[in-house]
Amino acid sequence: MNKTIGIFLFLISGFILSVFAQEQKPNIILILADDLGYADLSLTESNQIQTPNIDGIAHKGVQFTQGYVSAPVCSPSRAGLLTGKNQVTFGYDNNLAENQPGFDPAFAGLPVEQKTIADRLKEAGYATGLVGKWHLGSQEQFHPLNRGFDEFWGYLGGGHHYFKSEVAGKGYLAPLISNYKEPQAITYLTDDKGDECVDFIRRHRDELFFLFASFNAPHSPLQATEADLALFANIEDSDRRTYLAMVHRLDQNVGKILNALQSEGLEENTIVVFLSDNGGPVDSNASLNAPFNGQKGILLEGGLRVPFLMKWPAKIPANSQYDQAVTSLDLMPTFLKAAGIPVQNEQLDGENLLPYVLGDKSEAPHPSLKWRFTISAGILENNWKLIRLPDRLPLLFDLSIDPSELENLSLKHPEITQNLLKKLGDWDLALPHPLFLEGAEWKARQRDLYDRSYSLTQPKKN
Repeated sequence: MNKTIGIFLFLISGFILSVFAQEQKPNIILILADDLGYADLSLTESNQIQTPNIDGIAHKGVQFTQGYVSAPVCSPSRAGLLTGKNQVTFGYDNNLAENQPGFDPAFAGLPVEQKTIADRLKEAGYATGLVGKWHLGSQEQFHPLNRGFDEFWGYLGGGHHYFKSEVAGKGYLAPLISNYKEPQAITYLTDDKGDECVDFIRRHRDELFFLFASFNAPHSPLQATEADLALFANIEDSDRRTYLAMVHRLDQNVGKILNALQSEGLEENTIVVFLSDNGGPVDSNASLNAPFNGQKGILLEGGLRVPFLMKWPAKIPANSQYDQAVTSLDLMPTFLKAAGIPVQNEQLDGENLLPYVLGDKSEAPHPSLKWRFTISAGILENNWKLIRLPDRLPLLFDLSIDPSELENLSLKHPEITQNLLKKLGDWDLALPHPLFLEGAEWKARQRDLYDRSYSLTQPKKN
C-alpha cells in the first residue's frame, strides 16, 4: 500500500512539475519594422511624432541603447535575425539576386540547412506564425511553411503596395498568401497585418506560440491614409509627412498587438521584442537617423543601429536600460533559453541577453561585432569602430566620444587601425564567398552614400 502511494505521489509530482514548467515558458512575439529611422520614435527624442505603443515596450521592459542589426539592408539582416548566425558565415551577404543574368533563382534564399527560430520553437511544441513580409526566397524550399512556420499570411517579396494587390500581380502588387484562410482584400496593409496578428494571438491563446510580426512600414512606397496624413498637416515636406503618417499607423498596430495580450491575460509571460531590420534610407523614404551618420545600405551607425526594445514583465524590470552593444543575432539564443530549449551544435553568433539585462553578468556580451556587405566590411571593438572600403583609407571612429562618426582617426591611431584591419581581414578570409552579389549599380551607389552629408539633429518643432 505504501509503495503504491509512493509511486502515485511520484507520478503526480512529476505531472505537476511538468505543468509548472510548461506554464513558465513564455510566448514570444518578434515585431520587426522595415526601414525605420532611428530618430523617428518619441522614445528616441523625435519632436514630430508620438509613438506611445512602441515606447511602451521599453517602459515595461528594457531599451538597448546600442542595438545593432547584422546587415544594413533587408534580406541579409532577416537571415541573421532568424538564424542567430552572422549571415555572411553561410554566404548570405547581400539582398536577393533573383534578376541577375545567369543566376539560378533556386539558390536565391535562406539556405535550407540553416535552422530558423521558428524551426527550433516548433520542435519544442510552439505554434509558429508569420504575418507579413518574408524576403528570404520565393522558391518552394524557401517558403515560410518549409522554414518552421505553421501559419503564413503575407507575401514572399521585399515589399508591397499598401492599398491593393492584383490576382495576377507581381512584385509589390502580388496577391497576399495564406495557408489557413482566404486572404481578405487589402484595406490598408499595416492595419491588415495588425488584425492578423491579433487573430493569431486569440486563436493560440491556450498554447505556447511564437509570432513573427513582420511589418513593411515604413518601407516605400510612401502611402498613408488620409486620416493619418491629416495628423501631420503641419509637416511641410510631403514625403516626410507621409512617412510619419506611416510610422504612426505602425505604432497603432503595435498597440493592437499589445492590447490583445492584455485582454487575453497573456501580457505577463510573453516576451515582446521590437526592432527595425536596418537603418532608415533617408534618400528614399524621408526617414531620419539622427544623431547617427549614414543610412540604410552602409556600415555607418545610421545603417546598422536601430531602436531595439524588449519586454517580459514576468522577468525583466520595467524602465530598464542596457548600454552595451547587442545585436539582432542575440535574439535566437535569448528566445531558446527563455523557452528552455538547449542550444545544439548550431554555432550561434549571438548571446542570451537575459543574464546581462538582469545584472547576472557585468561584462559586455560581445568582445567584438563584425559586418561584411558588398564592397565594405566593419568591426566594432571596445568602442573603436573600423570600416574598410576599397577606394579610400580605412575609417576609424571612437564611438565613446564620436557616436556620429564625424572624425576619422585612422591616421591618428595607426596601431589601432592596423590591429583592427588584421582582425577583420583574418575573419574575412575564413568566410565563404557570397551566394549572390549585388549589381554594379548598387556598388557605385554605396560609395556615394558614404560621401553624403546627413542630418544629425532633430528638426525644429513646427
